[in-house]
Amino acid sequence: MAIESVGAYDASAIPSDVAREIEVYEIQLGRAQAGQVEEINFTEFRLRHGVYGQRDDRSQMIRVKIPFGGLTADQLEMLADVAEEFSDNIIHITTRQDVQYHYVDINNTPELMKRLASVGITTKEACGNVVRNVTACPLTGVCQDESFDVTPYSKALSAFLLGHPDAQDFGRKFKIAFSGCEEHPCGLANMHDIGAVAAVKEVDGEEKKGFRLYVGGGLGAVPHQAKIFDDFVPAEELLPISQSICRVFTRLGERKNRNKARLKFVIAKYGIDEFRKLVLEDRETLRHDPAWTEYLDNLDAYDETPLKPPTQLNGASNPEGFDEWYKSNVRLQRQPGYAFVTITLPLGDLTADQTRSLADISRKYVKDTIRATVEQNIVLRWVTMTDLPALYKELTEVGLGDPGAESLVDITACPGTDSCKLGVSSSRGLAAHLRTHFIEAGHQEDIKDFRIKISGCPNSCGQHHIANIGFFGSSRRIGEHIAPYYQVLLGGHMIENASSYGLATGKIHGKYIPDFIEELTGRYSDEKDGEETFTDYVARLGKAEIKQMLTKYDKIPTYEEAPEFYVDTGDTKDYQLKTGVGECAGEVVALVSMKLDEADRLIYESGLDLEKGEYQQSAELAFNAMIRAADGLLTTVGLQYIDDGTTVNEFRTHFFEGGAFFPGYGAHIFKATEEDESTFNQELSHRRVEEATLFVEESHNVYNRMRIKQEEEEASRKKSRKSRTAAKPKVVKESKNVDEIADSLDLKGVACPFNYVQAKVRLETMDVGQLLEITIDDGEPIENVPVSLSNDGHEILDTKKIGKHYRLTIKKGE
Repeated sequence: MAIESVGAYDASAIPSDVAREIEVYEIQLGRAQAGQVEEINFTEFRLRHGVYGQRDDRSQMIRVKIPFGGLTADQLEMLADVAEEFSDNIIHITTRQDVQYHYVDINNTPELMKRLASVGITTKEACGNVVRNVTACPLTGVCQDESFDVTPYSKALSAFLLGHPDAQDFGRKFKIAFSGCEEHPCGLANMHDIGAVAAVKEVDGEEKKGFRLYVGGGLGAVPHQAKIFDDFVPAEELLPISQSICRVFTRLGERKNRNKARLKFVIAKYGIDEFRKLVLEDRETLRHDPAWTEYLDNLDAYDETPLKPPTQLNGASNPEGFDEWYKSNVRLQRQPGYAFVTITLPLGDLTADQTRSLADISRKYVKDTIRATVEQNIVLRWVTMTDLPALYKELTEVGLGDPGAESLVDITACPGTDSCKLGVSSSRGLAAHLRTHFIEAGHQEDIKDFRIKISGCPNSCGQHHIANIGFFGSSRRIGEHIAPYYQVLLGGHMIENASSYGLATGKIHGKYIPDFIEELTGRYSDEKDGEETFTDYVARLGKAEIKQMLTKYDKIPTYEEAPEFYVDTGDTKDYQLKTGVGECAGEVVALVSMKLDEADRLIYESGLDLEKGEYQQSAELAFNAMIRAADGLLTTVGLQYIDDGTTVNEFRTHFFEGGAFFPGYGAHIFKATEEDESTFNQELSHRRVEEATLFVEESHNVYNRMRIKQEEEEASRKKSRKSRTAAKPKVVKESKNVDEIADSLDLKGVACPFNYVQAKVRLETMDVGQLLEITIDDGEPIENVPVSLSNDGHEILDTKKIGKHYRLTIKKGE
């Protein structure tokens, strides 16, 4: 049930176009609850407004976009008000510089969006198959090693692609990051669909700003390192080249198998050279857009003005704990007399009261120079040096003065089983346990720049691949019970924009993880060669040696001997493997379906305006409904919206004149273009609404006929393939030649979905046509794994029952 908002906010501060978008969302929510919108369409619609279903199936997670992590004091206050009023009183900072709220009633989401919009924050396209929050190094502009400040460029690209027609029809989500330099980890360009690293080049004797552009990076279950698209893309080409990358991804990206629908798979399939060629060819076809370069004329508008003049520490006595905090959480800016301060947020969480206090503190010391970080912390920039002791004291008074930023105890974790439907383990529970353990043991300063990252499943939302030691949730069946385990990843690091990804080395129970970390880091401290990094030491140590270390942590007691081993970290109940269908990107909904649904909504609104006597508005909405429906049909022939006139002309060519559209209804859109709505009375508006309704309904019929034809053709192709297969003589073999098997996996005791995930990952490393042999358990594994692998395009050649297990021979598909 929606609650009445009591917090004060300035509704007039909401831009009219944003207010309209929220109004449309509220209308669609009501229509969905009344059963007037297909569930699959509304799911993608709400995801594109940042509304994400949670594990409990009763409440929502709301994701709020914070481009480049930039926040103001007023925004912090509003974030606190919203958390207190609509959520569980917690503001959560994510690994993409977003803010998330949990346990929100969906009926409260329109009001929540209005509140945020009043201070310039949006949830639009924070989830779904669209361009997600554009991240950037939180230190850009004050870093001592950067080429230049990337803030204005990241903000411009974020605004340009938000709602852009060329970024609405992806098969999966799309992520972009900016970095001011190559060597530091703040931007993580190598793990993004587009990674832009600041670069400076001399052209015709003049120094020009631009970007070394990376494409096709990504983590997930199968991580890919990004490829270099161009060593130098001039700043004025950044937006149009990004637009063309989006267009090529839309055209070539996978639509059916969402496991291969990211840009990284397009580049893996076509190669970086062919992909680059296609993008540059597309760039030549783009119509000029002034937005590509408008922001470049006003770069000074993004400059930050410090609140106070520069000073130096005066050597006065400091509060207790200051020296330790200064050592780990304070760094000098490139501007003399100033520092930036990292506020360590355990698990990325602040309470509403802490957030309000932080707003007051920032006004006092730094004004609005606040950034969220990809490591789930907050940075205050432009702190004058003499203010540091007083700032530390005030942060400590509100519980925000913890030391240990970017150290062993500053652990990144995704929500895991706390709220995510895909969660297999309690990543947050383990992170909290490890943090407490290492602080109490006094290990937080043992190794500099050391990262532990934890994900609740293989999808890497906790970025476990780029940690020095990473973990992701797994499980193991022991007797009649399932125990929570974690897969250990070693060999990754964040430096050089995440240039190295870790590899799985074995499983370990959560209770043994502190001992394992202490043993491995202890050996590193004792055995490292001079300035050898932890990642280099792990590579020198070798996988076999690390595997041997893990064997001592392999076995756990039986349930009867120690039932606490069958309870997840931070939980109190016996562990259960309960995963649902995640909404990380939503299902792939055809763009035509979304546009036709939008046409239905416009018809609905036009009827409401007709009842109110707002005849001109009613007629205009009805006309827009026909345009939206026609535009939707045109997407099926590869055409995107340019303007109303072009849509009408293209509709005439592709659907009306060809006879696909019933002429009596199709003519309504042509007639409407010649009419003047300002002269419409009740009768004329009523007629327009009826005509538009017929046009939209016929558009649905045309699309449905297209789908039926497509399904019939697909069925015919399958039947033809089956006939050809049946015609081939079958060769029956008494036994299978072991030389035919290229690889094998023993997955006995591995529960769903991890048996499937491991088989899937192994197949990714094999060539098309090679054979993989796996052994899985009876029950859910034999019911689910073959079906999932077949859906991925692989062929199950042989299935044999061996005792309580099954042995499958799988042929790697394309």
